[in-house]
Parts: sequence; C-alpha cells; structure tokens
Amino acid sequence: MAKGRIPTRDELLTFIRESATPVGKREIARAFGLKGDQRIELKDLLRDLRDTGEIAADRAKTFKDPGALTDVAVLEIVKVDEDGHLLAVPRRHDEEKDGPAPRIEIDPHSGRGGPAPAVGDRVLASLRRRGKAAYQARIIRRLGSGPKKILGLYEEPAGRGGHGTVTPTDRKLRREFDVRPADRNGARPGDIVWIEEVGGHLSRRARVIERIGPMSDPRTVSLISIAANDVPIDFPQAALDEAERARAAPLGSRLDLRELPLVTIDGEDARDFDDAVYAEPDPAHRGGWRLLVAIADVAWYVRSDKALDRAAYRRGTSVYFPDRVVPMLPEALSNHWCSLMPRQDRPVLVAEMWIDGDAQLKRHRFHRAMMRSAARLTYTRVQRAIDGVPDEETGPLLEPVIKPLYGAFRVLLAARERRGALDLDLPERLVRLGEDSRIAEIGVRERLDSHRLIEEFMVLANVAAAQALEQRHAPCLYRVHDQPDPAKLEALREFLATLGIALPAGSRLKPGDLNRVLHAAADKPVARLVNETILRSQSQAVYAPGNLGHFGLALARYAHFTSPIRRFPDLIVHRALIAAFGLGDGGLPEADRGRFEEFGEHLSMCERRAVAAERAALDRYVAAYMAQHVGASFPGRVTSVTRFGLFLSLDGTGADGLLPIRSLGPEFFRHEEGRQMLIGERTGESFGLGDRLRVKLVEADAATGGLLFELVDVIERVERHALPRGRRPRRPVAHGRPARDKRSRRRR
Repeated sequence: MAKGRIPTRDELLTFIRESATPVGKREIARAFGLKGDQRIELKDLLRDLRDTGEIAADRAKTFKDPGALTDVAVLEIVKVDEDGHLLAVPRRHDEEKDGPAPRIEIDPHSGRGGPAPAVGDRVLASLRRRGKAAYQARIIRRLGSGPKKILGLYEEPAGRGGHGTVTPTDRKLRREFDVRPADRNGARPGDIVWIEEVGGHLSRRARVIERIGPMSDPRTVSLISIAANDVPIDFPQAALDEAERARAAPLGSRLDLRELPLVTIDGEDARDFDDAVYAEPDPAHRGGWRLLVAIADVAWYVRSDKALDRAAYRRGTSVYFPDRVVPMLPEALSNHWCSLMPRQDRPVLVAEMWIDGDAQLKRHRFHRAMMRSAARLTYTRVQRAIDGVPDEETGPLLEPVIKPLYGAFRVLLAARERRGALDLDLPERLVRLGEDSRIAEIGVRERLDSHRLIEEFMVLANVAAAQALEQRHAPCLYRVHDQPDPAKLEALREFLATLGIALPAGSRLKPGDLNRVLHAAADKPVARLVNETILRSQSQAVYAPGNLGHFGLALARYAHFTSPIRRFPDLIVHRALIAAFGLGDGGLPEADRGRFEEFGEHLSMCERRAVAAERAALDRYVAAYMAQHVGASFPGRVTSVTRFGLFLSLDGTGADGLLPIRSLGPEFFRHEEGRQMLIGERTGESFGLGDRLRVKLVEADAATGGLLFELVDVIERVERHALPRGRRPRRPVAHGRPARDKRSRRRR
C-alpha cells in the first residue's frame, strides 16, 4: 500500500475486512503513514463508512467488517474435513439469510482436560480471524451436544391418562418415546411430529417441538420425507422478491433463433420446459447432422451471491414426490421466465454441434440466444407421429422437425452401442395419484424411443460443454462416474458364477464387459436380478472439478449442462461457459473459480439427499396403498439376502418388504454372502437371490414405509451352480434374532 496518502474507500475497506482483529484509527493511520490533517480526513472517511453500514464500530472505537463474527461465540461442530480438522458454524447461522458460513477451524490444542470435541458438540469459543471468511476457534468450554431431533408418529394409548408415545419413522431407531401431557405441544393422536429427548440419550422421555401433519392426510407422506431428510422447502422472502422482479430478457446481442422451429419434448405432466431441440442434415459431413440444444438461460436471472442464488444453492436440486415438487427455483422463474413455453420469447444458452455419420463431434459453438418454441410436444405424441399416427400439431411438424430429430438420434444411438455404454434394463416404477391424493395405480413407466432421443441429444450437449470448458482452460464441474470398486466387482463375479455366468477377470472392466453379461442373461428368469446386481456394483456418480470420466456412459468427459432450472451444477457450468466465451453478464465470478471442490461436495450431498427423500416417500406411499391388502397373498422375487431375512419385490406393484428369517421355518439358516443364499443347517433347504416366492402381507406401516411378509410357498427357485474351486462363501454368519428392516440402496 502507498504510504503517506489518504487511502481510497476500497483500500480502507480491504484493510479493515482482512484484519485478523478489529483495528483503531491510530493503527490505521500508522499502517498508511498518515500524519496531521490527514488523520482528520481519515476520521471523516471512517465515520462515512460506519454510517453507510460498510464497517462496524464498537465501544473501544475500533472498526471491523460488519459481517465478521464476534470475538467469542457459541459454535456447533458440524464435520471433519479431509485433513482431519474439526469445522464449526455459528450456532444460529442461517445460510439463506446470512450467506455461506465462514470456515471456522477448531484449534486442536484447545479444550483439553475433558472429552475430545466431536461432531454435534456445542462449544463456547474465542475466535481469531485468519482471512476474510476464515477463523480459528479456541474452545473455552464445551456446552454439551445439541438435543437430538427425532421424527415420529404420536399416539395416546388407552389407559395412560393422556400420556402419549412416539414411534420413530426411522426403522433403525428401535425404541418408543414417552410424552407427558405438558410436553405434547398441541400434538394430536395420529400426528407426525418432531420430538427431542428429555433427560439424556438413555431416557425414554421426549417433548414435541413441532407438528408436521396428521398421518391420515395422504399429503403428510411426502412431508415426512421432506422433514426427515432436511429438504429446504420455504424460500426466504428476499429470494421470492427477487424472482418476482424478473422480467423478459432483452434481445440485445443474442443470436436470434426465433424463426427456427425448436421444440420441447417432455412428459405429459411436465410444468417446466428447460430444453428444446432441433436437427438438420449437415452437407459438410456424409451422413452428418447439425444439432441445436437450447437450454433456458437461468444464469441471466439468477446472479451469483444474491438471495435467489443462495437459496437455490442450498437446495442444490429440485426434489420430486408423487404429490408435489420442491423446486430449486421459485415458480415465477421455474414455470415462467425460465420455462421455454410455446410461442413465447425466451432467453437460452445454445449448444450448436456438428457430428459426422459416426456421431463424432466435429465441432461445437455456444451462443446466448433468443428462441420461440414452435411447439410443446410430449414423448407419447412424438412417438405416435413417427410411428405413423400424427395429430393436428405433430402432423405439420413431422417432415421438417420430427423426422430429422430421429435421423440424428439413430446416428447417436449407433455410436452409443459401439462405445459400449452400460445398458441396464430396469423399469421405472410409476405412481399415479387420485383426486384424494392417494395412490390410484402403480405401474411401470413406458420407455419409448422418444425418451431415448432426448437423452442422446442431452448427453451430446453435456459432452460438448465439458469439452468447450477444457479447450478454454476454464474450471469445470464434471459429472464423474468412476470405475466399480474392485471388491464390489469380485463379489459380483462370485455371484454371477453361481448362475453359470462368467465375468472376465481383472479390476479394470469396461461397460461392454458388463453388457455382455446382461445380454447373456436377457432371456433367462434371472435377467432382472442380474440387472439389479450389476447396478448395485457400480460406484456412485458425483460432481467434482477433477475429471475421472463417466464409466456408465463410456465417455472420457461429461458435465451436466441441460437442466439449470432443477440442478445447480448445470447453472455453474452455464456460468463457466458464459465467462469462458465472453457471452455477457451472469458469468462465473472470479471469486468462485477456487470453490469448485466445495461445489462438488455440497451438490453431490444435495443430490443424495433428494434421492433418499424421493425413495423414502415412494416407499411410504406404496405402504399406504398396500395397507388395504393386509392378509392377502402375492407373488414376488427375492431382491436381497441378509442374515436376518429376505427382501422381496412384489410382482406388478414393485412394493418391497422384509420376509423375516423366522418365517422360513424352525431351523437355523446359515447366511452364505458370496452365493447370496440362506441355507438350512438341518434340511439343506435354501432361499436365494432371484427365487420367486408367494408371501402373505402381514404388516404395512405408512409412517415408516415398511412392509412385513410371511412365507406361503415357493413358486420357483433359481438354478445355481457351485462356486468355482478355490472359492469359498465369504463370511458365513449364523442367524440370531431377526433385525429391523434395513435397506442398502445405491444410485449410479
């Protein structure tokens, strides 16, 4: 800094904000080398900054960043970072209102003389600033652990004088809690409530702290999953106000594509349309195509570090339930300004791509453009049109729009098959609700070529986005799907051997190797079982700044670009492209270039949270639907074998639940993990993965989503082979008392 002159406002603000401790006028004057009348000017400048709220002053006449934490604060330890440091946040910090929490690292040498601090502890700590958004905390004393919140069903059993009980909705919590009348906080029998324990973790007493809703209301089913998974549901008012102020984007320097017949193709029940497509033959490459994928320009409306941006980042993704959507963006944007509605001008970010007859991406360009959707089409109507049954709207579009789309799709599909992308055949369960918000029907979602068409166009655009950022040496948030873990592959190999199916040796398999297994099993009764087992062997796809490629798609690079309305990673990629290609306002701020590790970790967590909430809600809806069939018998297939019983998926509905080991007979059953079987020690009777059984439904609990079965008879057993010589079943375990229903599901 220059000595002997009055600092500018920015220089003075930077000095105060980066100081580890509050500073006084004398220290500032000394730092800038000010004397005499310059100190009077400094005093006036400090007063002006204080009056505008840009700095804060205390009684000791020292100045600091108003966003800085106090010298002593109550903190909650929230996690351990990769280097083993304990990280904390201020006890009352609200990320949506207060912005991202600063990094607060617990001094490992503080708080000695008692139990070591751990995640979940609350502490009183002194703070020393180590940068604009970083602190070191020295523990003064531990304040104990925060009360543990538990979600459960409140009931008032007869004969207990108004005393209530709460049964947790989490099946892993095996105890019931007592609630005194004074602690029920307005809860009524049948309510889903949040409780906190009273008197320590060994106590059975609890008090109600919040009512979620009555279990008799079907809409409470999704609310349970929202609450249990801590899905943010309410937008802060500042974010809503920002969304309401949005207006039509100007054409300005955007590429004008309003005369090009771009169309959206979505499901019948879609309410937001964030992608539109167009294709035409490319005469420069034999059998080649020019493709355009236009994506809603969310970055124009959602600017970095504003209230709307912080709220969307906290959500990370939209969450979909049978009865509702918890959107990432308020409806004013997601269903209006950022939705590519037919015959409405909408701003978009466009991937313009040229492929040859082998679907090799020859070149690409990214534009900011203005489009006007020619039609809002659905998968079903587009498929009917290409199959020869067009309607009034798809008929005129068949030759100029729909047939070229399918022409490009056939080229992309052939390339997908050549590169050996993993081709799992796992029907998606479809739940339809009636007017009363209860399940009216459970079926399987139809899979059409029109679905695959849009998927292939989106995959190509995602590849182009990653490639474009690499070429500009810009940061990229990749969607990475690593190779399967070698231990999982060995378990898969062992299991497939019992079915007489060989998997090549080695830990560096290609997706094509797994596809050959899928094709070998395609016509056998175990086909679905093999598909599910291969899925469970896969690594989980995540977001990360380091490129590992995408194993499942057999792609060297891949980044999510096509759904910024409902996925924050796509918005980050949009901002990176806008900045890298100089496409105007709303690009990636310089300050965010170093945050991609944080972005990947947080947004991967948000995705896991959304998937867990969606699956749990679907389980609860299905359990509520099955409750009317308690006592009935159903055929089903064994989908998982554990030491305490079998999990089955029922034919038709796909409802799954537990057949406890006690239902299999009076003898002891040995669990052979490698062969995925339970084998009776006395009779040798066996039950294994893929076996078809008839079971009776004895319990359906909508609050937990659990189904409990009893064995009626065996319909069909899968033919199994002995394990190859030299292999032994891994870790055989004799069963004890059956444990509670516990599931382990993984998502690619």
